[in-house]
Amino acid sequence: MLTAPLEYGLFLAAMLFTMGFLGLLVRRNLIFMLICVEVMLNAAGLAFIVAGARWGQPDGQIMMIFILTMAAAEVAVGLALILSIYRRTKTLDADVVSQMHG
Repeated sequence: MLTAPLEYGLFLAAMLFTMGFLGLLVRRNLIFMLICVEVMLNAAGLAFIVAGARWGQPDGQIMMIFILTMAAAEVAVGLALILSIYRRTKTLDADVVSQMHG
């Protein structure tokens, strides 16, 4: 069975992480920012899986399960906060939310 080299998988993970990070910096919509954080978490999980497959260990898959669990909790809390912010400000623009007082 042929497998892709370690560098290809790590390069893909790095590119996904970079895209998520740039999206987090560029976007002002809170939902898009949450999606970008999810992309970054999945990129880190992919790097763990690639490294685990390289050495034939299941550690990368175990770490990916932890990352998916953490991502699910982050989405639940993040969406609850976003709904609360939207009800209060009627917008999802991060610049408007950062100017809140009180």
